[in-house]
Amino acid sequence: MSEQELYMMGEERAKDEIGAQNMMKKHQTLENSVEDFAEVIRQLGERSRELMEEEHPESDQIAVRQSQVDKLYAGLKDLAGERRSRLEEVFKLYTLHREIDDLLEWIADKSIVAGSNEPGQDYEHVCMLKDRFKEFAREIENIGQERVASANEVCDALITSEHSDAAAIAAWKDSVNDAWADLLELIDTRTELLQTSWELHKFFYDCKDTLERIVEKQNYIPEELGRDAQSVAALQRKHANFEHDLVALGTQVEAIQTESVRLQSGYAGGNAETIIERETEVLNAWKNLHILVEQRRLTLADASDYYRFMLMAKDLLLWIDDISRQMNTQERPRDVSGVELLMNNHQSLKAEIDAREENFAICINLGRDLLNRQHYRQEQVREKLIQLTLQRLDMTDLWKERWEHLQLILEVYQFARDAAVAEVWLIAQEPYLSNQDLGDTLDAVENLLKKHEAFEKSAATQEERFAALEKPTTFEIKDRQKKEAEEYGRSLPAEIERQKEERRHRYIQEFIPPPSPEPEPVVEPDQAAQDVSVSHTSPDFTDGLAGQSVSLEEQAEVEQGDASAAESVHEEGILSRKHELEVGEKKASNRSWDKLFVVLQGPSLSCYKDQKHAKTDPNNRIHHEPAHDLAGATCQVAADYTKRPFVFELKLLNGSKYLFQAKDEMEQELWISRINSATGGDGAAVSQAYKTQSLPARVEKEEPKKRSFFTLKKK
Repeated sequence: MSEQELYMMGEERAKDEIGAQNMMKKHQTLENSVEDFAEVIRQLGERSRELMEEEHPESDQIAVRQSQVDKLYAGLKDLAGERRSRLEEVFKLYTLHREIDDLLEWIADKSIVAGSNEPGQDYEHVCMLKDRFKEFAREIENIGQERVASANEVCDALITSEHSDAAAIAAWKDSVNDAWADLLELIDTRTELLQTSWELHKFFYDCKDTLERIVEKQNYIPEELGRDAQSVAALQRKHANFEHDLVALGTQVEAIQTESVRLQSGYAGGNAETIIERETEVLNAWKNLHILVEQRRLTLADASDYYRFMLMAKDLLLWIDDISRQMNTQERPRDVSGVELLMNNHQSLKAEIDAREENFAICINLGRDLLNRQHYRQEQVREKLIQLTLQRLDMTDLWKERWEHLQLILEVYQFARDAAVAEVWLIAQEPYLSNQDLGDTLDAVENLLKKHEAFEKSAATQEERFAALEKPTTFEIKDRQKKEAEEYGRSLPAEIERQKEERRHRYIQEFIPPPSPEPEPVVEPDQAAQDVSVSHTSPDFTDGLAGQSVSLEEQAEVEQGDASAAESVHEEGILSRKHELEVGEKKASNRSWDKLFVVLQGPSLSCYKDQKHAKTDPNNRIHHEPAHDLAGATCQVAADYTKRPFVFELKLLNGSKYLFQAKDEMEQELWISRINSATGGDGAAVSQAYKTQSLPARVEKEEPKKRSFFTLKKK
């Protein structure tokens, strides 16, 4: 026991965890041996009590000796406990040190990963790094937090238990906590770096994806324009759906713009320039796509208008053929009632023609609009307009010729009827005149004289009828004029053909392509030749052409001088309009009053159905008519029109005339002033000159027809 006591009192300390563990095992062996001595000590105690009970002569010494053994054994056990406590402290210290070293090493390894500065090469790479680091941070947070908390609890327990190395344990605890805080800071920094890199590469990826989608949309835009109106309508619906699909793409482009502004505020240098370049590429591609889409929409609208125009023109041409066939296949009348029936039918055809005037106006205005827009098939439109205008002119001429023919036939049948009545009267009077009875008595002679006086009175009443029969009929006058025209045609066939071509050319002049860029050298020889040819027929007409050339030169000077001032004039408002005269001063087919929204923009006047159409689609004017060119026009109060108040008239250079009604006198004066400012103020002289050159040709051909027409009406 003394030897064990000396061992228990030793201050030997292990150098590491393994040594401490071995010492604890050795101490455990000693403790076990000490425990084994407990039975021996107990037996000694029982033996000493027996000896003392037997009153052994040395019982006192035995009691003292037994007491010493008990004290020594108890002290040995206390020393074993203390020795065990010291060994456990050393073992716990070395265990904690090992765990802290392992934790610090683990934190150092993770810090290397968390301290990486790899930003990623592209969007997919950054997404992979971000996902991996997110998983890494989650693992660090779960495992590291638990290990650090466990180490802190062990340290706190050892410090609380007043461990002999409490200061070292506290230092180890601080080092672990500092390393863990540094690791967490590195993780936050790496997370922010990857987030920033992800946002940048995400922006580049979105730009690339949007650019690819824009290019795909551009390649998706077809060039097909359809073969008829139905296919064009289907393409327009498809294009409308295509434009609707672009809304989502536009939202993506707006998001790129917003993200670009945000990123530019956080970057500088090369990255900022790259961001701006990528955004510019996307915006330029988006702008080009919008231009292509708008061009496609306008092209489809042009194609739709073209096929609509061709369909309307085809229907009108078929209708013209049908009307012409009806006029050519009418049966021959046999009497006055038959002629009157044919005239009534012919007038019904005229009413049908007048009812179609609005359709003609819409079709022709649509064709004019297509020509003004430089339609890609303008040649076909021009040919169809010329064909429609000429056939319409031929139909009108055929109706007039047929109407004159029916009027002549009516007069002939009326003459035949009157001649038959006169012949019957003459035949009835023949027996009286051929009677040779002169009377046998005075009374008989007196009776015969009375009968003869009655016959003379009756004959006198018939003189007016016979005088009317002797007068030349319109048929005879027309026949004589026809013979004179044939003689004139045989003498000057070129002149007749030229006048006919001029008349047809005047109707289709606006549809003929404009002349070459240098019109003056080309026009002068034609004008000179025209002056020579006209001088054979009418000096007045030659003077009119000369006046035309002078007035046109004046018009050019006025237009050139007032162009800049006219461009700045603008006025708009609601007016009532009436179309009085068409091009060439022909009476307009539709002369009703319409309430329109009128826009004056510089030297151009446009009329719309309402203000909404004027703002949303400025090219969609009423009846598809083009804008009125006010160059050389005149505007003044319509003093000769008294049916409505506050009316002013607008006369254009081409002979058209419109009446406009304002709501009051102030608005009337305002519009007159603005229109005259737009025309340059010299419109009256030019318009008068235009009338001078156009009046003789029109009067020369149309005046005889009007005279004969009114003559027949009177009859």
